[in-house]
Amino acid sequence: MGKIPIKLEDSYTFSDYFKLTYETEDILKYFGYDYHVESLLLPSYDAELDRLNDLKERLAEMVPYISLSNELARRELMIAPVLIDIIHYTQAKLRISYTLKATEQLKGELDYYLESTGSLLVIEAKNADLQKGFTQLAVEQIAMDQLIESDTTLYGAVSTGNIWQFGVLKRESKEIIQDFNLFRSPADLEALLRILVAVLK
Repeated sequence: MGKIPIKLEDSYTFSDYFKLTYETEDILKYFGYDYHVESLLLPSYDAELDRLNDLKERLAEMVPYISLSNELARRELMIAPVLIDIIHYTQAKLRISYTLKATEQLKGELDYYLESTGSLLVIEAKNADLQKGFTQLAVEQIAMDQLIESDTTLYGAVSTGNIWQFGVLKRESKEIIQDFNLFRSPADLEALLRILVAVLK
């Protein structure tokens, strides 16, 4: 494990961690959290998803005609439609570009923050590089862990719009687990939606 040159007096935003060239494990260890990659057994909603087919058709129809060369396009055209349907199923509160500050080293904007009774989900949108995106997501989860007093499971996802990957922060053991599995949209849309709904139900 290497040593990263972060000092207590330094100021960092969440997006700064995306730019660092250090290993995810080393960055998270700096904040006192262990890091593991494994195949997570994520919750899955088992009732009807009455908008699934319509969402799948809209995404499949749209993809060939839009440019996904930047993060904004991916956020607005690939991620936002999924989240709108998640709100339909869960009535979760959605905050976009949500400003958060735990410390001078843990501050910035969350791309998407969804909250329901007893559950919350942070989603980090990226144009590319899921691994660096996950590092940023994990740091955002650490900030949430420091700010939230309730015994809430902290779920997160990093997404390029067409690919999603989940992570969980286990608060008691102070460890962050990155799911080894990837979910593709729209191919794996049903499995993806069932996880997102279950997390927030």
